[in-house]
Order: sequence, then structure tokens, then C-alpha cells
Amino acid sequence: MDELYMKRAINLAKKGTGHTSPNPLVGAVIVKDNRIIGEGYHEYYGGNHAEVNAIESATEDVEGATIYVTLEPCSHFGKTPPCAKKIVESKFAKVVIGMTDPNPLVAGRGIRIIRDAGIEVVTGVLEDDVKELNEVFIKYILTKKPFCYMKYAMTLDGKIASWSGDSKWITSEKSRKYVHDIRQKVSAIMVGIGTVLADDPSLTTRRDSELDKDAVRVILDTRCRIPLDARVLNLESSVRTIIATGSSYDEKLEALREKGAEVIVTPLKENRIDIKWLFDELGRMGLDSVLLEGGATLNYSALEAGVVDKVMAFVAPKMIGGQNAKTPVEGEGITYIRDAVKLKDIDIKRFDEDILITGMIDNKDKEEGD
Repeated sequence: MDELYMKRAINLAKKGTGHTSPNPLVGAVIVKDNRIIGEGYHEYYGGNHAEVNAIESATEDVEGATIYVTLEPCSHFGKTPPCAKKIVESKFAKVVIGMTDPNPLVAGRGIRIIRDAGIEVVTGVLEDDVKELNEVFIKYILTKKPFCYMKYAMTLDGKIASWSGDSKWITSEKSRKYVHDIRQKVSAIMVGIGTVLADDPSLTTRRDSELDKDAVRVILDTRCRIPLDARVLNLESSVRTIIATGSSYDEKLEALREKGAEVIVTPLKENRIDIKWLFDELGRMGLDSVLLEGGATLNYSALEAGVVDKVMAFVAPKMIGGQNAKTPVEGEGITYIRDAVKLKDIDIKRFDEDILITGMIDNKDKEEGD
């Protein structure tokens, strides 16, 4: 039963996707006499935490009830008062927690407050599921570096565009809709200048909820070639467009700033933008997650820099061939198969006729080598 109610709490938490950053996704369910009497989730940054929303929604007195919460209740004042104290004041009999707070500075404090009040605490229920739910939050709170998703769509023969450059549309409408859901989830979308010059994308979420927002747009443009009439520079959007460049061409940079863009002049590595440095800088700017939607060159550079955490590969049952047709990852490439980038924790989903393969980058061999 603990897992059953925790699954419900996880599903509630997912409703806050894209709205709680930099806070985690959290859901809570209150059970009394084997009945759910209250539930809630963290709906948006600055709003009530899940536990408070669940308590306020309760249809009867919560004294003596059990509360299931995906993440350890907070023990400190932030935007809202500490939830651990609220749980104690509400006189719950039992608290079931999915995972402890990953922040080593506060981990376990909420649990201690609750246990010291004589309330039973159970931890680690569906912990792996909760960790996956909050993979962005966990990495950012521990490293202050953005969690990086690499997303691409390819044909069955491994092409992301035909020899002529045409790529609309490789995947189904259902797959493309899911991509907009992913865009809503992240803080920033990153593309290379090649993608801007070829496709002139807007990089918006194209969703209609009042809480939905566009992600920050990050364009890698080493030599500052972006046209001033590019769509990303002429949007009615409240979020930033960042141009990361190695150029010091002051007149062009000033023109970009006049367009409302934010310009970051980055160090270069082998005559290209130092992606590792840039990701550290984005983390310092408070961006906790980045979605790579650039082309093959950006994908390889990001893998080479070691900034990619998760790969999301859409595969469509189409074949277009072409020796000169683009593939998802190009660049110099890896010499030996034994050194290939490996994925773990593989998940496979269907979107109509398309398949989405998702996996985490496996850094085990690299860590052992270090």
C-alpha cells in the first residue's frame, strides 16, 4: 500500500513540471483509515509546498493520518515556512518519504524534526522513481551545473535530414508535441548557429497554459554570424535569448544587445566555444537544465566536453539514405568502438509509429579511468 500511495504522490508531483524550478517536483497524499482524504503538489515556484496543499485540501481532520510525500519535508524557511514543522503541528501518526533531501547541508533535518516529535517515519519508498522525477534538481543542487538533455530525431537509417537539408518532418505530430512538453520542462534550449542559419527556428514551447513559459534560448555562434532578422531575435517573448560567441566584433555585439539579446563572450577551445566553460557559466546564471536541439556538430562537441547527462533519441520508421545526409552525431568521432559513449538505464516509449529511446550517459568507465 505504501508503494501504491507513493505512486499517486509521484503522479501528482509531475503536474508541476516546468513550473517549480529551481525547486523540486513534489507530491503528497494523506491517507486515513485506508482512504485518501487529501492530496496536493508543489504547483509553482513561490507557491505552497505539496504538504501544505495536501493538508489544506483534507476533507477531515488529519490527526492520526499518514502522509506520503515524494521528498523529505523541508526544515528551513525559504519562500514558505518549513513543512516538517507543519507536519508535527498537524499531529500525523506516520510519514512515508520517497527520498531524503539531496542537499547535504539539509539532508535528514526534516526527518529528525518529525521523528523527534514521536512520529513514525519510513523512507526510501520508490526512491529510484523519485530520483528520476527530480534528476534536474538533484544534479543542480549538488553541482550547480545544468542537467543536459540531448534530443534528436532520426530515420531508421540514422539520418536527421536528407542530403538537401530537408528535415520536416521526420517524426510524427505526436512525437513533436512531446518535444514541446520537454521544452517546457527545461530552463534553456541550446542550438548551434548552423541550426539557426538552416532552419531559422523560434525555439518556443507553443503551449497555452498561463503557467507555461518559453525556455531561455542559447545560441552557440563562435564567429557571431547570426542574422539580425533571425526569428529568435525578433520574438514577443518574456525570456532571454543568449548569444554565446568567441567574437569581439563590437559593432555586431552591440547590435545584438539592441535587439534585446544577452551576449556572452566565451573562451575558445580548438577555435570553438568552450562548451564546458559555457555550461558552468549557465549554472552560475541559475539555469538548472539545458536541452540540446542543435545539429550533429553541437551534439558531438557536448559529448566530447562531458556535459551530456541524458540522451533522448526519436527513431522514425523511414529510410532516406544519402552519403552526405546528416547524422545525429558527427564531429571528429571516436576511433575505437571500445571507447564509444555508452548509455544505461534504457527506457523505450512509443509515439504512434515512432520509438523514443532514452538513456543516461554511463560515466563508469571514465570515472574508473580517472
